[in-house]
Amino acid sequence: MFEGFTDERIDVGEVELRVRHGGSGFPVLLVHGHPRTGATWHRVAPRLVAQGFTVVCPDMRGYGRSGKAAIRDDHGQQSKRAVAGDLVRLMRALGHDRFAAVGHDRGCYVVLRMALDHPDAVSRLVVMDGVPISEALARCDAAFARDWYHWFFFAQPDKPERAIMADPDAWYSAARPESMGAENYSELRAAIHDPATVRAMLEDYRAGLGIDREHEEADRRAGRTVRCPTLFLWSSRDDMEDLYGDPLAVWAPWVDDLRGARIDSGHHQAEENPEALAAALAEFLG
Repeated sequence: MFEGFTDERIDVGEVELRVRHGGSGFPVLLVHGHPRTGATWHRVAPRLVAQGFTVVCPDMRGYGRSGKAAIRDDHGQQSKRAVAGDLVRLMRALGHDRFAAVGHDRGCYVVLRMALDHPDAVSRLVVMDGVPISEALARCDAAFARDWYHWFFFAQPDKPERAIMADPDAWYSAARPESMGAENYSELRAAIHDPATVRAMLEDYRAGLGIDREHEEADRRAGRTVRCPTLFLWSSRDDMEDLYGDPLAVWAPWVDDLRGARIDSGHHQAEENPEALAAALAEFLG
């Protein structure tokens, strides 16, 4: 994976981040979701480099081989504000004061927070397969609670760690080396078998139901919006439209300049249809 990329660890203050980066041209930050690592982009990143971009693929704090911060009572160490701050400092350390930010799944909440908190840093925003946490919770019904029960289970103390660590491969059985690629799958398995990483990934969800929701609701009260051009990409074989009808309508109040498109894929677009995803990204970021 990532032939020609640099693979290193960079100190961003509270933690060190594992990051792969390569290419030349305008910088693009790719932020993974749960329970993936930066390796999820291994089929997309080289395609963007070939299109003339510099591409940066970190493991978020708490995930993969990146550092784990000390846990706080409010779970703020894993808040999207904390993670976004890490990644802005990472990009500056790599020489990129202004860049495009792309986030999938839990990563889409991070790049949304980044665009709101650091508008001078983010030139273009891409959010994939998610709506703002506060919007999802405001619309939560029995169908959401059934299909997305893990949001609420993961937020409970201790029991999720015990359940996952009893048999990590069974818990994450949907992950397959055939679709992910062998090296990407190997990184995921290392992550889900590490108790510190599992706890940090669960802290992501605990922060989501509390401090992250509070931050988003404060933004709405203050009338803050994303000022840069924004693209929402959703998977045609996932449940965005089942849950929200037109997901662009959910995003519209948050973004001044919104575009959207479906990708013919299941949830993990970067692994399942990297060609279409890379093409959509290159066209929007071009």
